[in-house]
Amino acid sequence: MNHPEIVLRAATPGDIPQILDFIRGLAEYEKLAHEAVATPALLETHLFGERPAAEVVIAEADGVPAGFALFFHSFSTFLGQPGLYLEDLFVLPGHRGLGIGRRLMVHLAQLAVARGCGRFEWSVLDWNEPAIRLYRSLGAVGLDEWTVQRVTGEALQALARSDA
Repeated sequence: MNHPEIVLRAATPGDIPQILDFIRGLAEYEKLAHEAVATPALLETHLFGERPAAEVVIAEADGVPAGFALFFHSFSTFLGQPGLYLEDLFVLPGHRGLGIGRRLMVHLAQLAVARGCGRFEWSVLDWNEPAIRLYRSLGAVGLDEWTVQRVTGEALQALARSDA
């Protein structure tokens, strides 16, 4: 079997169309396509604007975009250190099984260590067994006692308008 050359690189504004394709592919895989409303303008502002909210690493296989990881910094008050939070990791179906997901995870762990982070964390859908197997093989531990809470859309707007 021919193994492609895998290269990881920081995304640039020119990658926005590809990043959107990855986001849409992930949303379809997670059965959440109806929630993927990101636009090129939003990504340009929030990934490459004056105050970037997140970063993206692109994985290429023989020069062809094959996957991505989108992440940002968090902060742990208990540790007193920043953390690195992986929001999305996606590898195109035709490039799975080549170790790209593992390479992206190792790369992010290396970034976390280099940036003085005390933790690297993410969420995974409970039915996504291939991802869970990968994460367990990397030494990740599930935090079963924690649940994700979210306020979005009109509920977020209403909360922001409410009196404290």
